[in-house]
Amino acid sequence: MNSYVVAGTKPWNRTVFNNVISKFPGTWRYIYPCFDQSHPIIFDMDPKPKYIFYLHWSNKIPDEIINNFECVCFHMTNVPFGRGGSPLQNLISRGIMETKLTALKMVEQFDAGPVYLQETLSLHGTAEEIYERSSLLAAKMIEQIIQSDIEPKEQEGPVTIFKRRKPAQSEIEVDNLDAVYDHIRMLDAEGYPKAFINYNGLKLEFSRACKYHGKIKCDVTITEGEKDGN
Repeated sequence: MNSYVVAGTKPWNRTVFNNVISKFPGTWRYIYPCFDQSHPIIFDMDPKPKYIFYLHWSNKIPDEIINNFECVCFHMTNVPFGRGGSPLQNLISRGIMETKLTALKMVEQFDAGPVYLQETLSLHGTAEEIYERSSLLAAKMIEQIIQSDIEPKEQEGPVTIFKRRKPAQSEIEVDNLDAVYDHIRMLDAEGYPKAFINYNGLKLEFSRACKYHGKIKCDVTITEGEKDGN
């Protein structure tokens, strides 16, 4: 019986593993993010895992893992367009409402490996809703990969690189209703810096945005922030 490893960093990754992936044929093991500590466990596994699947993973994987195991990650763009960091936020900020979730064979260069398969992914809703949807879609793709032994194909076309966003970029600086709504929702997920503004020494963070009848309604959390002009 084949064995497999799933590595994930977010609660929705663990949920889809427990509810869906762990029930696929074979022996399954879930690993949480501290890979410097957990990757020796993989070398000790018997039998050796046939695949290691990475869900919502942004850290560098040790070369000794990539070179000794078949590692598969899931990237939220139609590569080679959109290689790099913060794909969801980079897509939404460009006005893109539908993308491809791509299963990639991991190589030393980020997001440059050959493609196993792709599935269409809607970018409507909050970031957390999209991430949960993408995790369920990744589970479906994992099932296809282990059942069919898909041979990955090299990427084709011009390369576009996305830059990983920084927390300071969560500040709202757009000036129309649609852009403000997109800015709030694309950052609305556990573990992400919420969309915010600084006002008169206070920091206002926004979540759970709804847009209708020419207005946005959302939750606002107000904390002490930087003084204007500092």
